[in-house]
Order: sequence, then structure tokens, then C-alpha cells
Amino acid sequence: MATQMNIAEAKAKLSSLVQKALDGEEVIIARDGVPAVRIVAVGAETKPKRQFGSLKAKYGWTEETPYEVFAPDPADAIDGPLFPGQAGD
Repeated sequence: MATQMNIAEAKAKLSSLVQKALDGEEVIIARDGVPAVRIVAVGAETKPKRQFGSLKAKYGWTEETPYEVFAPDPADAIDGPLFPGQAGD
């Protein structure tokens, strides 16, 4: 539900209007009964809400995608020791 009030009344209740905006309520300030501005919490409109599983659609993963898809490829394995000086060098 949106809260709307004229400028004179909003000046007296600014701190409560800011708190309402921080709580997610829409706050509109009107001039002569005509809506003029809207008070919005910083980052409220620019920061998208995170959605669980949003990468599934991007990469085509489904509930049936086998876990083997995410396993390392044996062809990419390194032959021999990882660090010089190890056994087998």
C-alpha cells in the first residue's frame, strides 16, 4: 500500500516516511494533491533479488542432469608429479 501526503505534512513526518520507505512501502509526496516525487530506499530498485536456481535456465541444467557432467575430464590430467622434487621426478 502506498502512502501519499502533501509537502507540508511530509516535512513534519520525514523520519517516519523514510522508515516506511526502508521497510519497502511506497511513499509518494504530492504538491497541491498531484504526485510529485517518490521516496525509495537506496539500492531498492537497482539491486535485483537473488533467485535460487537462476543458473539452471542459463546453462540448461535440469534435475536429471547427471553429476558426471561436472566431473573433471581425465584427458586434462597432468602426467607426473605436480611439483619438482617429488618422487618420480
